[in-house]
Amino acid sequence: MTIHEILEKFWGYPAFRPMQEDIIRSVLGGKDTLALLPTGGGKSICFQVPGLAKDGLCIVVSPLIALMKDQVYNLQRRGIKASAIYSGMSSYEITRNLDNCAFGQTKFLYVSPERLQTEQFLARLPQLNISLIAIDEAHCISQWGYDFRPAYLKIAQIREKLPDVPVLALTATATNMVKADIQEKLKFRKQASAVFQKSFTRANLSYSVFREEHKLNKLISVLQKVPGCGIVYVRSRKETQDVASALVKQGIGADFYHAGLDPQTRNNKQDRWIKNQIRVMVCTNAFGMGIDKPDVRVVVHLDLPESIEAYYQEAGRAGRDEKKSYAVLLYNNEDIAALEENLKKSFPPIEQVRQTYHLLCSYLQIAIGAAGGQCFDFDVHHFLETAKIPASQLFYSLKVLEENGYIAYNDALLLPSRLLVKMDKEQLYEVQVSNPRLEPYLKGILRTYGGVFDHYTEISETQLARNLKTTVEYVRNALTVMHRNQIIDYVPQTDKPQLVFTLSRTPAENLQIDTKLINFRKKVRQGNIQEVAKYAQNALICRSQQLVAYFGELDSNACGVCDVCLQKKKLAMAESRAELIATLIKKQLNRGNQTISALVTGLSAYKEDEVLKVLRWMTDNGQLLYHENEFSLVT
Repeated sequence: MTIHEILEKFWGYPAFRPMQEDIIRSVLGGKDTLALLPTGGGKSICFQVPGLAKDGLCIVVSPLIALMKDQVYNLQRRGIKASAIYSGMSSYEITRNLDNCAFGQTKFLYVSPERLQTEQFLARLPQLNISLIAIDEAHCISQWGYDFRPAYLKIAQIREKLPDVPVLALTATATNMVKADIQEKLKFRKQASAVFQKSFTRANLSYSVFREEHKLNKLISVLQKVPGCGIVYVRSRKETQDVASALVKQGIGADFYHAGLDPQTRNNKQDRWIKNQIRVMVCTNAFGMGIDKPDVRVVVHLDLPESIEAYYQEAGRAGRDEKKSYAVLLYNNEDIAALEENLKKSFPPIEQVRQTYHLLCSYLQIAIGAAGGQCFDFDVHHFLETAKIPASQLFYSLKVLEENGYIAYNDALLLPSRLLVKMDKEQLYEVQVSNPRLEPYLKGILRTYGGVFDHYTEISETQLARNLKTTVEYVRNALTVMHRNQIIDYVPQTDKPQLVFTLSRTPAENLQIDTKLINFRKKVRQGNIQEVAKYAQNALICRSQQLVAYFGELDSNACGVCDVCLQKKKLAMAESRAELIATLIKKQLNRGNQTISALVTGLSAYKEDEVLKVLRWMTDNGQLLYHENEFSLVT
C-alpha cells in the first residue's frame, strides 16, 4: 500500500496534516530525521505510517509508560500488531514479546530507554529485523533540555549495531541549541539527514499574563468569562484540592488531579473530564500528557512553570481543534522566589544522595553487586515511614540518581492484570478433561478474550467473575493455580510505582556522582527560571512573539490577540513609539518616584495623552505602582 492508502485504511484520514508527508518521505528515503511538531500536531503518524510501509519492526523509544500503553492500545484497536516492554513486566512476558517481534508477529515495539540497554534486549537485537528507530520526546537526550534523561544518551550505542537503520527523532519543543544537540547525540549522518520544524505560532491561541496578588479571584473571573472545558495548573497536590473546592463553591464544575491519587481514581477523574462531565480539572503537571482532547478552551497557570518549554506544552493543550482558545498565566513576585527556592532543593548535597541510595537498597534488600536491570514495586509511603527521611530528600535524590544512570523511577501507574496461555490447544483440552474444576475458568478466558495464545492480554478478574457467576476471589485463586501449573502465565494487577536499578548495587560511598553534570544542570535550570520570569514581566513585546523567539523563530508577526497586543491597540499609537515612551518612563523613575506632572514634563517631546496611556498600560501590566499621587517601578 502507498502511504496515503495506509493513512486511509488504518486512520480513516483522506490526507496528511501539514509537514507529516514530508517527514514520512524523508524517513522512507532512509534519512535520519528530526521533526518538531507542536503539542497535538500528529507526531505519532510520522513514524506509524512509515513503520507500516516498511518491511520489518519499528522500535519506538518513549519515556512514559502511560503514553506507551495508550499508543499500543490504539494501534491494536486498528488491527495493527504492537506491544511494549516497560518496568513492571515479568521476565517471561518480556521474552514472549521479543519472540513475537523476532518471528514477525509484531510491527511496533515500544520500549523505555532504560529497557533498551538491558542484556535481555541486547542479546535478542540481532534476531530482530528492525527497519526504523523512532525516538519520542527526543529533547530528553539533550543536557541543554528542560527534561534531560541520561538513558537517552545510550540510544546511539544501538545505532552502532544497526548502522543502516534510519532514526526519526520527534519532539514538540526544542531550542536551536537543543536541536543541534539531539542530532549530535543520536549521531545523525550528515549526508543523509533532514530537519523539519513546524512554526511554533498558534494563531488560534490568545496568551495573557496578569500580575495578581489575589489569583483565585482572577481565576474565577477568567473561568466565568470563557465558556467551555478548562485546565488549571498549580504547583502542589494540596493546592489542587483547595482550588477545586473554591471553584465548586462558585458554581464552577471542577475536580482535582495529582500523582498521589491511586491510578483507578486518576483514570476515573480523567475519563469524566474527557467526557465533559467535569468542566475544569485543577491539577499538577502530572495531568495532560498524551491526552487527546481537542476542545479545551482555556488553560490557566496559577503558578509560574519551571521552563518556557513546559509552559508552551501545557498551554498548548488548549485549542487543538484550531478554535479560539486562551492560555492565561497568573503570577506575583512570590512565584519567582518560590522557583528559586525549589531550585535549591532540587540539588541535594551528595552525602544526602548517598544516604538515600543506601536506605533504598536496604529497604529493598538488595545485595552488593545484585539487581542490575531489575525492577521493583516501590511503596513510597511505607519507605518514608521506615527510612524516616523527608519526601523532598527522597524525590530529589532519586532525580540525581536517575541523571547519573543508577536508577529509573516511574510514578504510580495502573498496570492491569495480564495473562498468556502457555499450552497449545490440544494440551489445554487435556487439562480441561483432567481438571473439571478449572474447565469453566479456561472456557471463560477463551470466550472473553482473543489472542491469549499469541500475546499477553489485559484481563479483568471482575468481568470474568461476572461472566462465570462467581466471586473475584475464586477467579484469582483459579488463575493462580493455573499459573503455578504452567498452564498460563498470570501477572496480577499492580498500581505501585516502579523502581528500576539500571546498574547493580554498589556501596553508597562508591557512587560516581558527576558533580560537573549537577552544576551544569543547575545552571540550565537557573537559566530556565530567568527566561520564565522575563516572559512574565515583559509586557512590551507580543506574548506569541516572545514564545516563538525563544525557540528560534525571530521573524514572526505580532498575534494581535494577547494581553500585550490588546493593550497596545488601546494605546492607539505605533508599537515602537509606545515602547520608546515606556523605556523613557523607566529611566526617569530609576532616579526615584515621580508624580504624573513630573513625568509628563520630563517627556515633553511627546503628547500628554500618549504619556498618560503608556502610564496606564504599564500600571495595568504590573510594571508600575501608583501610590499617594506618585508612580514607582515594580522591582
